[in-house]
Amino acid sequence: MDAYHMKRRQFLQVAAGAAAAGYAFSLEHILAASKPDPTVEKVAGLPRRQLGRTGRSVSIITFPGLALHHVEQEQCNTAVRQAFERGVNFFDVAPAYGNGVCETKLGIALQGVERDKIFLACKTKKRDAAGARAELENSLKQLKTDRFDLYQMHHLVTEPEVRQALGPGGALETILQAREQGKIKYIGFSAHTTKAALAVMAGFRFDTVMFPINFTEYLNRGFGKAVLEEAKAQGAGVISIKPMSRGAWPKDTPRARNWWYRTTEEQEEVTLALRFAWSQPGVATGVPPSFLDLLDKAIVAAKDDRPVTAAELTHQPADSEWDGDCPYAMC
Repeated sequence: MDAYHMKRRQFLQVAAGAAAAGYAFSLEHILAASKPDPTVEKVAGLPRRQLGRTGRSVSIITFPGLALHHVEQEQCNTAVRQAFERGVNFFDVAPAYGNGVCETKLGIALQGVERDKIFLACKTKKRDAAGARAELENSLKQLKTDRFDLYQMHHLVTEPEVRQALGPGGALETILQAREQGKIKYIGFSAHTTKAALAVMAGFRFDTVMFPINFTEYLNRGFGKAVLEEAKAQGAGVISIKPMSRGAWPKDTPRARNWWYRTTEEQEEVTLALRFAWSQPGVATGVPPSFLDLLDKAIVAAKDDRPVTAAELTHQPADSEWDGDCPYAMC
């Protein structure tokens, strides 16, 4: 068997037993859905797409702010500047990343980069209005900016926390006030369960949806399908998180990285994984795992954003051991 087909067999998976469980999707369904938003432009060879109804053009690779937790400030400065020079204009971070360390590092690293040429996104895990207000103001200070292009309710998992965040007296109250004050342009959320994502979208019309969209969970269990459909119905831009995931670490298997799920590592696998995510309707950008070497491979992959093909989706073995709505241990 040639190296190309061996890598494909090791990469894309359709679960052998998934059909009986009702999770597998036909090849025709996948290919019919694979109509990505067209490239708006290319900057330094890196494609950009429109982020839903915002009309903003963002790089199809998002800079993962959490990656800065692993390196010192000088390397942070270099990584941010090089990513920007290679066409990345979407930078995402959160107070939860390194307990604020990543915000501080990114704020310093972005000095000297023209503010209007980047799309800066931040988040809050606070579900109450007062907590969200304090966190928002501190994030603005740490990132040395007067505004966020996108501000998101972070890591929604359960329906009760969705209800709290939506209010009255919830985080959304603060976010809406901040938008009126010009401190926020667009409003989004990140979620790790289908039920939380659908519940929060039922309560407010968000500009963006950040959700796990990857070949492993989509092909094995349909995880992400319902969220993509609702986002499309609302015209929300989709930010794919965990697009390079290969599933859970098998039991008793040494971990190649200190990370809660396996990632694609070889360049060909990285490219195929990201092409799958970019092929799904509404997906404007993907956030690679938070390691600078994987960010580099993701930027290389972005030069080839063709939709996945039939040959790349057929006869692949299962690779996921997760069950239930939320496939991530952190949930």
